[in-house]
Amino acid sequence: MNKLDQLKTMTTVVADTGDFEAIAEYKPQDATTNPSLLYKAAQLPQYRHLVEDAVAFGKEKGNNADEHATWTMDKLAVNFGAEILQIVPGRVSTEIDARLSFDTAGTLARAEGLIELYQEIGVDPRERVLFKIASTWEGIRAAERLEAMGIRCNLTLLFSFAQAVAAAEAGATLISPFVGRILDWYKNAENMPGYPADADPGVMSVTRIFNYFKRHGHTTIVMGASFRNVDEILELAGCDYLTIAPKLLAELAESDGDLPRKLDAEAARNMDIPKQSFDEKGFRWSLNEDAMATEKLAEGIRLFAADTQKLEQFTREICQSF
Repeated sequence: MNKLDQLKTMTTVVADTGDFEAIAEYKPQDATTNPSLLYKAAQLPQYRHLVEDAVAFGKEKGNNADEHATWTMDKLAVNFGAEILQIVPGRVSTEIDARLSFDTAGTLARAEGLIELYQEIGVDPRERVLFKIASTWEGIRAAERLEAMGIRCNLTLLFSFAQAVAAAEAGATLISPFVGRILDWYKNAENMPGYPADADPGVMSVTRIFNYFKRHGHTTIVMGASFRNVDEILELAGCDYLTIAPKLLAELAESDGDLPRKLDAEAARNMDIPKQSFDEKGFRWSLNEDAMATEKLAEGIRLFAADTQKLEQFTREICQSF
């Protein structure tokens, strides 16, 4: 077997893309999107009909420009999610607007709208959708409420151990530690051209979280995300899930040779790892003390918000042509 097929025997592979053709080619279990990926996909002519449908829906539902934009964006996310669910057997992750990252009530309200839209087209969001929410304190609290209602959440933009533990204690279904963005920060901060795979700061962060979760019985799924190279992926073979971009999926599919398991849940259960917990003050202090996590979380929210605004502008331009 090639390395992609070997990886699938020990880790659930998720496609990190909004491109349906790439998803169909590499046959992942799940797929995940974000505003940046949707913005790129929405500009492709083969997906124009999904954008036009969302714009028409927004015009019908919205009473003003802001409501029109909100309904259009949510319908677009659901349109892409529904198409993806025709290809993957598992779940799709649908992102809630990053501009609500510090608004628990706003996040809950937006999730309710997305749930309604999925239900209207015959998709059961409790079975087939993960709602992606930034791993702020407010986002984690929103996820806790949604999980209590049976709505599954993916805590994204996760860079620190405190974020991971708080998400697990809130009962989040899944977390997405951003391996490559952690690496980016350390390369810049330490003026390093790179790191060996087993010393990659992003890899080390996910390994620590994985071992801690297995040692202390947390059922939250660890899904490594945002990879910069294949070596990072191979070093996390055995992680619960890995979400991988099409370019790196292709490299794995074209690579032969044995792929050893690097993360082992059974071995982790016997490790000497102290139990930790974070209340709000402890969470905020721990995050503040971690310069990398503080900076990358803020930057990630800004970038996702900027791409959301670009996507909104793109749909407005289409709306004007109707």
